[in-house]
Amino acid sequence: MDKLRKQELKLTACKVRMGIIEGVHSAKSGHPGGSLSIADTLTYLYFEKMNVDPDCPDNEERDRFVLSKGHTAPALYSTLAQRGYFSVDELKSLRHIGALLQGHPCITIPGVDMSSGSLGQGISAACGMALSSKLDAKNGKHEYKVYSVLGDGEIEEGQVWEAAMFAAHYKLDNLTAIVDNNGLQIDGKIEDVMSPYPIVDKFRAFGWHVIEMDAHDFDSIEKAFEEADEIKGKPVAIIQKSVKGKGVSFMENNVSWHGAAPNDEQYSQAMDELNKQLEELDAEMSKEA
Repeated sequence: MDKLRKQELKLTACKVRMGIIEGVHSAKSGHPGGSLSIADTLTYLYFEKMNVDPDCPDNEERDRFVLSKGHTAPALYSTLAQRGYFSVDELKSLRHIGALLQGHPCITIPGVDMSSGSLGQGISAACGMALSSKLDAKNGKHEYKVYSVLGDGEIEEGQVWEAAMFAAHYKLDNLTAIVDNNGLQIDGKIEDVMSPYPIVDKFRAFGWHVIEMDAHDFDSIEKAFEEADEIKGKPVAIIQKSVKGKGVSFMENNVSWHGAAPNDEQYSQAMDELNKQLEELDAEMSKEA
């Protein structure tokens, strides 16, 4: 990836983070920590990787995305808004009664391919989508890719591993699961609550091809997804090492921001930090151009 394109993605990811903070603050509730940790990955998927078109969101040949850890909907909503599926102004109505954007993704929202329910269910839906595409491809239809993001605390759910067996059994090489390994869940460190480690070894044991990546380095992200494209005959799990609350200093690696909204003072501080990052990225892009 050339430097200019990388800077463009960084700038977009920063705007996605700003949208996350905007939405959660306006809602006075939500989950900023795990939303911020996946902002770079969603930016890469929607702006670089996936075959999607906001002007034709129901195109049958589009790639699909399932946010299995649905409570981090602010990240998906902000990404979709930046991509042009709906107005960025919609983020300010997050979780409001009657608003388009509710606490978990709903399939009625433009760009959302699957409603997210209880943790662990999304990856099963993604498996179904991937198998459906495989079956349709036998009849001459386009085989699309399916991507799903899971939380590292979420994979403590047994249903995740039933889905993992299913995907390997049916050789769903059009499915990529991304595990957001930020190390924290609502009650503390994942290793203390109900350790899912070793995550890499477990997915390999279930018959998946496993890739590790730095969730905040676009070179690492690009390399991981390029490798995933080359794998045939088995599903791919990308285990991304991330920082919960990435981009906002007082939220980073702080479990208390798993499910809390910033007050007015904290909102101002967070937006000031992100605006500064945006200015620095703009300056760097001007030099590259």
